[in-house]
Amino acid sequence: MVNVRGWVTISSMTGRTHDLAAATALVATAIVLQPTPVNLATALAALLANQIGGIAPDIDQPTAPFWRNLPIGGFFGRIFGKLLGGHRFLSHSLVGVVVFGLAARALINFLHPLMPHIDIGIVWVAFMIGVCSHLVMDSFTREGVPWLLPVPVKFGFPPVRSLRVTTGKKMEVILIFPLIALGLIWLCSTHYVLLQQLILRP
Repeated sequence: MVNVRGWVTISSMTGRTHDLAAATALVATAIVLQPTPVNLATALAALLANQIGGIAPDIDQPTAPFWRNLPIGGFFGRIFGKLLGGHRFLSHSLVGVVVFGLAARALINFLHPLMPHIDIGIVWVAFMIGVCSHLVMDSFTREGVPWLLPVPVKFGFPPVRSLRVTTGKKMEVILIFPLIALGLIWLCSTHYVLLQQLILRP
């Protein structure tokens, strides 16, 4: 455990690893499902939503990237942390995924009149892919993830805790992050034509 500015935080993947994992999951899903082509505005909005989703579960800790980018993010982070039961609790469970999904759908529907040419269904799915990728990646860390709350058990992979990743340590920096980056590069390079066809030209 690491103490940051007086707050105790439990190890999880670093923000940049979550960003990359969310983007990789989004690209992989697009390749497999091959949705109806979308306009550029929808593609950009989906990518933004995906990146927000990739860090959203960490709203339960005030030192998370989600809050650090806001002027008084630490204040709100402390409030949300208490409401969500602390780090690696509600927001890192299947219940949390449902809550994120409902909240995101309501917010996107509310904002839709401001962006009528964007396919909000695609944007919502991209956000949820980011959220789910976060939980999957955190399952590889020593702390694990309480997928089945209210069942008080944290699941991780591999099952042996000592074999899992510690945030910012060599395993993540020299293995996990590079492997995800290479995976994203490979997906984009081998499916370039398909990905290009998924975006409508003006």
